[in-house]
Amino acid sequence: RRARFRDRAHFLAMASRIMRRLLVDHARARRAAKRGGGAAAVELAEALWISEPQAEAITELDEALQRLEAIDPRQSQILEQRYFGGLSLEETAEAVGLSLATVKRELRFARAWLAAELGSEISL
Repeated sequence: RRARFRDRAHFLAMASRIMRRLLVDHARARRAAKRGGGAAAVELAEALWISEPQAEAITELDEALQRLEAIDPRQSQILEQRYFGGLSLEETAEAVGLSLATVKRELRFARAWLAAELGSEISL
């Protein structure tokens, strides 16, 4: 089955979502294996190797993004595209259909909310 994308922005948004899911699933599997989860290990590319502290941080970030999505889906989407998709500010603005100034403002608010939620500053 072929994926259909409306435009480049839609593709970037979907790529960010997929990367988030891959990283979170990998982090959860790593944490489960450390606790003796018993599941068979799935070998991923060396580039996806995640340390235990990183695995914990990724799952905490994902849970916080889920809470933010319930409050402000747009800010959650902007953070997802910047953090998991690696999009620039300009690419993020294009992907969400907002001006660069609005994305910068929303990102400032989202980072502040996330820092308060996680109890630390994050660098995105």
